[in-house]
Amino acid sequence: MKLSVIGTGYVGLVTGTCFAEMGNNVECIDIDEKKVNMMRDGKCPIYEPGLEPMMNRNIQDKRLTFSTGYESIKDSVAVFMAVGTPSRDDGSADLKYMYAALDSLVPFIHDDLIVILKSTVPIGTGSAVKEYLASKTDKKFHIVNNPEFLKEGAAVNDFMKPERVVIGTDNDYAWEIMDKLYDPFFRLSKRTIRMSNLSAEMTKYAANCFLATKISFMNEISRLCDKTGADVEEVRHGISTDSRIGTQFLYPGPGYGGSCFPKDVKALLYTARQNDMELEIIKSAEDVNHEQKTYMFTKMQAHFGDLKGKKVALWGTAFKANTDDIRETPAIYMVKALNDAGAEVVFYDPVADDNFEAYANENGLKATKNDSKYGTLDGADCLLVLTEWKEFRMPDFMEIKNRLNAPVIFDARNLYKTKYMKEFEFTYYAIGKKI
Repeated sequence: MKLSVIGTGYVGLVTGTCFAEMGNNVECIDIDEKKVNMMRDGKCPIYEPGLEPMMNRNIQDKRLTFSTGYESIKDSVAVFMAVGTPSRDDGSADLKYMYAALDSLVPFIHDDLIVILKSTVPIGTGSAVKEYLASKTDKKFHIVNNPEFLKEGAAVNDFMKPERVVIGTDNDYAWEIMDKLYDPFFRLSKRTIRMSNLSAEMTKYAANCFLATKISFMNEISRLCDKTGADVEEVRHGISTDSRIGTQFLYPGPGYGGSCFPKDVKALLYTARQNDMELEIIKSAEDVNHEQKTYMFTKMQAHFGDLKGKKVALWGTAFKANTDDIRETPAIYMVKALNDAGAEVVFYDPVADDNFEAYANENGLKATKNDSKYGTLDGADCLLVLTEWKEFRMPDFMEIKNRLNAPVIFDARNLYKTKYMKEFEFTYYAIGKKI
């Protein structure tokens, strides 16, 4: 099929590339000319494992192209809307980029064009978009809600091997095209789910908010483990073997971040308030997450007393491993807290370091980038680990000990075994683990 994708962020670029990989002809559209030229040269503007080689393969085979113009839509069966929907100050989703893109595609709408809302949008947006476009064209078109369920760092694999594909539409023709489009991704068993546009929009928010709640639940349990002496790793194993609970999103840490969970939680809370409801469980999950981002800072205060003049070596500024995304990363909140306490911060991240340095400079955070994992440790009074990159999981502990002023580690990801910390005589702080 001939497809167009508007927006080349995590969702749009992965969507366009993976559909091209399945043999479709895809044009990805973005208004950023510099970014478009970069992608035409085969360079991926984001870090996502496996994406750049797949991009290049499909560029070379002429199935994947990039443009700043919208002309490809006139020959496309469907156009995917994958533009950003960031949070406003009140928590609502800002759809200005969505409607700007809709205005640009109006001249190219043709009969039976399927306009697919891939971005996460508030409940009711599908109907609103349908009315908006109908006021601007006499052509017959169809609106489909097809929310993404991609994990940053594993987005290509998630798209190529989806657990399910949600398709919200009231039109049989649109459903048949969407079902056909996704059919190659289901070789063993089909997992496309048809529902109403409203239900598809709600499903996306409900899924992300439920997962965010699991994370906050486990983090709150970890705090209680700190108080009582129980070991959260043992507790996690004990409950995750219950099939009703499962194993995913039960790892204690410094709180969730990224582009999805924070804004989707805020957006659903806003929608509930607009409907005279307060989602108490989800609101609590958000509150717990906010506190969790600086939970390790309280342990640093307890250890040092006064942090003024202390030098902190920070490993990991991405909100999670295998991404360069620093949106709502716990590192932002920890560096701010350390700055306010008068501490010096030197950081290292194998992928997100440049993004974090740019953010720090633009937002008045004081943190110095170091290109060496071990170089950050020189003259530091402690090591703080915030991201679970593989290269942090089994470091040279003697190297760490020799470079630090004192053998102190604050591990916000519980990466290290207590026995190793005892063997190397570290003063070790984790989350929910009695040391």
